[in-house]
Amino acid sequence: MKYSLRQLEIFVAVSKTEIVSRAAEALSLSQSATSTALSELERQFDLQLFDRVGKSLRINETGRQLLPRAVELLDRAHEIEALLQGHAGFGYMKIGATLTVGNYLATLLVARFLQEHPESRILLQVHNTSTIVQQIVNHELDLGLIEGDTHHPDIEVQPWIADELVVFSAPDHPLAKASSVSIEQLLEEPWILREKGSGTRETFDRALHNNHSKLNIRLELEHTEAIKRAVESGLGIGCISRLALKDAFSRGSLVPLATPDLNLGRYFYFLWHKQKYQTTGMREFITLCKKMTAGVTRSDLVNLPDFA
Repeated sequence: MKYSLRQLEIFVAVSKTEIVSRAAEALSLSQSATSTALSELERQFDLQLFDRVGKSLRINETGRQLLPRAVELLDRAHEIEALLQGHAGFGYMKIGATLTVGNYLATLLVARFLQEHPESRILLQVHNTSTIVQQIVNHELDLGLIEGDTHHPDIEVQPWIADELVVFSAPDHPLAKASSVSIEQLLEEPWILREKGSGTRETFDRALHNNHSKLNIRLELEHTEAIKRAVESGLGIGCISRLALKDAFSRGSLVPLATPDLNLGRYFYFLWHKQKYQTTGMREFITLCKKMTAGVTRSDLVNLPDFA
């Protein structure tokens, strides 16, 4: 072959960083060696993989076609290397989770996975849905665990477990004792909500699709715990996953509001790039997630102590 795995590794690193010096640092190579290897790859095949824009390298159409294939080949090569070295684990995985999944399920699942496969290594990142989707598209993550759904053409999506949002308030709120709360009553209240781009906000907006302009949104926050504290302090009412509210409801520091006119159901999903090679580690992790939630009809009914 005219190319080497090292050349492909450098190409992938440069495509992610867009700066040769950063790619070189990530690969523990000198800048000159990195630049030379990339130039040699392009020279060997008489093509350009990047457009030079000042000191940055922007991947072009040819590079974009090569990128998923290069990532897949490198993933397979890493598996072969681990096998030849006699490693029992599944190597290094980069997993991204949205806030609800990440804070209340994924951390415990990763802990269980590492208990069962101590030679494996995992990087777990927690962001909102739009960020996780973009990282999957850019091959920055191997696997995503998200709340809500996505329809990106480059992403494979697989349902995992049902979830449900719930409208909630402080226990002394005027609506807390109501047997049923209408949409008209909800529109009169100040709201504390997740930010746009999150799966939770997408589900909430879909449930109130005809009433966006009438909503009184007092505060938007990126973290569910901050929303819970704000609602507890009486700033307004909120709407997040029952999973995130399970302990607060048990303590009585927050209470659910009955909103029969709102459809707040959704799913948690696994996702990965369609051209991503699904490693043994990825398959094993997905199998573990499904095993640990088998027979559970909704995320807040998962027996969390079993994960410890």
